[in-house]
Amino acid sequence: MNSTKPASSPGGFRWLQLAIGIVCMAMIANLQYGWTLFVDPIDAKFHWGRPAIQLAFTIFVMTETWLVPVEAWFVDKYGPRIVIMFGGLMIGLAWVMNSYASSLVTLYAAAIVAGIGAGAVYGTCVGNALKWFPDRRGLAAGATAAGFGAGAALTVVPIANMIAASGYQSTFLTFGIGQGFIVILLAWFVRPPHGVEAPRKKRLNLPQSAIDYTPPQVLRTPIFWVMYLVFVMVASGGLMTAAQIGPIAHDFKIADTPVTLAGFQMAALTFAISLDRVFDSFGRPLFGWVSDNIGREHTMFIAFATAALMLLTLSTYGHVPVVFVLATAIYFGVFGEIYSLFPATSGDTFGAKYATTNNGMLYTAKGTAALLVPLASIISSQLGWQAVFIVAVALNATAALTALFLIKPMRRAFILGSEAKASAAIARAKVFPDDASVSYDRLEKAP
Repeated sequence: MNSTKPASSPGGFRWLQLAIGIVCMAMIANLQYGWTLFVDPIDAKFHWGRPAIQLAFTIFVMTETWLVPVEAWFVDKYGPRIVIMFGGLMIGLAWVMNSYASSLVTLYAAAIVAGIGAGAVYGTCVGNALKWFPDRRGLAAGATAAGFGAGAALTVVPIANMIAASGYQSTFLTFGIGQGFIVILLAWFVRPPHGVEAPRKKRLNLPQSAIDYTPPQVLRTPIFWVMYLVFVMVASGGLMTAAQIGPIAHDFKIADTPVTLAGFQMAALTFAISLDRVFDSFGRPLFGWVSDNIGREHTMFIAFATAALMLLTLSTYGHVPVVFVLATAIYFGVFGEIYSLFPATSGDTFGAKYATTNNGMLYTAKGTAALLVPLASIISSQLGWQAVFIVAVALNATAALTALFLIKPMRRAFILGSEAKASAAIARAKVFPDDASVSYDRLEKAP
């Protein structure tokens, strides 16, 4: 527990901060979700092979995620504005480097630069949302993370068209400069709350810790590592599908097959990516809002189980163009919720004061999961994509059961323990007023 005073910021201003975070997230979306459109054009020009090119994607995700705790430290020390500006500069530079890359070394170096920039923007925007909205953490984290999907939804068709018309190198250059400039501009308007926003109300199905746990304390808790493991299991399937959806569609021989849905007709691959981003962008705030009302773990179970079902459908009927488009859309609609549920769950469990850094440590699970993306290419070359999908199905099904039957009881026991510690400290402060500061100090340092 800490003595930080609640913020007294105008209610409307925090929604403006949320909107700025969403737009910044949209500007970094294509670093991940637009990448699949560039894989085959790069391979056609240089013949490096898909596994070698996809290694750049893995490097990007690992750099993006594993450095977030470090970038979060800079946010705590210098504020969010400077970190987001730095991130905007790096993401623009990365795509400029990609446009000139004529070797794998340059491609990998650009992936590192892109990862540093994307992590700085992502971790800062999500952490800022958690601090501004302790009463609606699921919705705020989900809406912020939705920008990561919405940005690709709005630009995937223009990117695909520009690659076809002007080549992938020109596309990298144009979009890179534009995305970086917008992030740098918006960074000037980002502000943290003054102190920690006080929760407006506490729901019984959303227990929240009475103690703000420091990052070293969080790393010593078993519940953190169980959540980390589940994050890895779910993220691995989503990252593999996001990075490989282009190659998968080409191997299924349906990439250019026309698909008509709701009056729209597009090539199956372009339609799938566009619809995936739309469903992803709506799914993140939707499941965040649902979790605010029915609880985090119940929402996880619903989403992870649905993801397993859609992956199973893809493994069996993915060669049918309409099924491919719809199944991937539903899958990404439930996959993206990990980026709203886990930050919200982390904030509920470990407190708001160190939310940016604590969520950043949990977010590194995405980088760990990225290690499986090149492995998916190897497995598919030996056993086919069906084997890759079956592994992902097993991981999602296991994650669904773990969320409901392990994370839920563990997390509630942990939070009840924090409330007992807080009550003991308050009682001690009343009995021994002169020793109150010692009690609070001991409480904050408690394991």
